[in-house]
Amino acid sequence: MKSMSRENAEAPIPLPGGGNVVLRPVTAEDDGFLLSVYAGSREEELAQVQWAEGQKEAFVRWQFEMQRREYDARFPDARYDVIVVDGQPAGRIWVGSDDEQLHLLDIALLKEFQNRGVGTQLFRRLIDEAAKANKHLRHMVFALNEDALRFYERLGFVIIEDLGAYKHMEWRRKEQ
Repeated sequence: MKSMSRENAEAPIPLPGGGNVVLRPVTAEDDGFLLSVYAGSREEELAQVQWAEGQKEAFVRWQFEMQRREYDARFPDARYDVIVVDGQPAGRIWVGSDDEQLHLLDIALLKEFQNRGVGTQLFRRLIDEAAKANKHLRHMVFALNEDALRFYERLGFVIIEDLGAYKHMEWRRKEQ
C-alpha cells in the first residue's frame, strides 16, 4: 500500500476533549496492526457464524487482502494512512480521488479510540479538502450500521444510491 503526499499531512488535528490526531502513511511494518483493525471492524458480522479453529482468522486475512487489491485496482493513487491518536496507532483511513470526487474507501478505529471525536475531526478535514478542490465526498456505508448512517447524516451526507446491503452516501459541495 502506498500513501500519496498531500498538504498538511502531518499537521495535528486537535480533539474536542484534548489531545490530537495525526495521519501517517502506511508502511509494510503496519500490516499486523492494519489486519487487527480490519478484524475489529468486522467483529459483529463475524460473530454471527460458527467457525472452526483458525477458520475465522484465515477468512479475515483473505478478506483484508482482497479489499486491499480492490482498492489498489480502483484507486491506484489512493492515500493509505494510519490514524495516530496521542502517539498511539488508533486506526486506518483510505482515501481515493478522481476528477469529480474524493472517495472515502474505508475508515476504522479501534474501540478504545471511538467516541472521542476522531472520526468527526477527520471527516471535517476531508470535507474541507473536498470543498477546496470543488469535489464531492463519497462513502459506502453498511446498511445495518445505523450508528454510522446517523453519524454521516449529521455531517451533511445524503444517500445517493441504495445498493441493498450498502448505502452510497455523498457530501455535496455547496454551489456558489
